[in-house]
Amino acid sequence: MLDRLTSMKIFIKVVELGSFAAASRHLTLSPQMVAKHIEALEHHLGARLLHRTTRRQSLTETGRLYCEQCRLVLQAAERADSLAANMLGTPRGTLSVSVPVTFGRTVFLSFVHSFQKRYPEIQVHLSLTDQLVHPTMDGHEAVIRIGELETDLTAVSRPLTAYRRVICAAQTYLEKHGFPGQPEDLMRHECLLYENSGGPVTTWYLSQGSVTRPVTVSGKIISNDSSVLHSAALGGDGILLGYEQALLPDIKSKRLVRLMPRWKVPDRPMHLLYNAGPVMTPKLRVFVTELQEAFQPEASFRRKGA
Repeated sequence: MLDRLTSMKIFIKVVELGSFAAASRHLTLSPQMVAKHIEALEHHLGARLLHRTTRRQSLTETGRLYCEQCRLVLQAAERADSLAANMLGTPRGTLSVSVPVTFGRTVFLSFVHSFQKRYPEIQVHLSLTDQLVHPTMDGHEAVIRIGELETDLTAVSRPLTAYRRVICAAQTYLEKHGFPGQPEDLMRHECLLYENSGGPVTTWYLSQGSVTRPVTVSGKIISNDSSVLHSAALGGDGILLGYEQALLPDIKSKRLVRLMPRWKVPDRPMHLLYNAGPVMTPKLRVFVTELQEAFQPEASFRRKGA
């Protein structure tokens, strides 16, 4: 049985060059083999494709329509082959990634360092921002987002490790102002306030078992840069609510003291967003795989994740 795609290619070449003889010379096939492929197509279709004369062939009406469709079929086959080759290709090129500031400055930089060791031909273009960023619309191929996702989000989302926060302060501050024992005690303390696009975050939530308490806090130092608030906490300027992984080294070294350990600040979900398109590029594919392995979500967030 003759391969139909091959027969289509030969048929198109006969149409382009005008004769079996010209097509056979171009394809380095015998005229008999060229004729055999055309006859196989005609037999399959049950219709004549070419008017044959001694010197030249011309298309029938069926042949003209079939030739147009053959071109489309062969183009689609070539695209499919290209996509497969692309999937199997070596990951390379520039990958634009947007990441929240604190997460980006701490654990994510370590991930990028290891990632580029494994994939030296990928250049990671890292943008640090706490603003709401959408994949591709803002020129990024991948975005890490903290918080709940929009219900109408069109990008692909993959859950990552929860963004865990803790409350802490320097020993110098606590010696001067005392230790808060209950969430309500924070209302009487100087708190370091993070400011997002909606203004300073003045409500902190603390939970114990099934009980969650919102607490309204205040303070004189307000910043949209968490590293500024971190430095202020180390300087004894107030109580800080911040990303656990960023604060852990100072907590372990006792430069900061974790407060109210019986009360937990609810974790925030964190997701990787990207637009896969018809097929993922090798660089994006390995990035998504490596990132999910490095920041696997806990079971509760896996169930909730998109």
